[in-house]
Amino acid sequence: MKILIVDDEEKIRLMVLRMLGKEYTILEAADGEEAVKLTRLHQPSLVLMDILMPGKDGYSACHEIKVDPQTKSIPVVMVSAIGHKLNERFSAEVGADGYITKPFSVEGLLGVISKFVPSSA
Repeated sequence: MKILIVDDEEKIRLMVLRMLGKEYTILEAADGEEAVKLTRLHQPSLVLMDILMPGKDGYSACHEIKVDPQTKSIPVVMVSAIGHKLNERFSAEVGADGYITKPFSVEGLLGVISKFVPSSA
């Protein structure tokens, strides 16, 4: 199972890779534009998408993934340091399937992932 981690902060991508790399194949993107391209190319089982990134932000990238017939069925979970209800609502409006706030625990992240991706263990 492939999971795409999209975050402009390399340390966040590395942290998630350490958390999930033993159980899942992890793909990485540093911005929304790269996320859309990698989603189309690799068809991951799940996209974990940061909201605030330079260039194409997470909302725009999520919307683009969700309106593309080739990628619209791929679950996208928005990731933000801000646990604000307005962010959650707007994430849902652009097509996101879930929302998680940073910092997150391994258990919290696995809990969100398990809603969308069967365990490979």
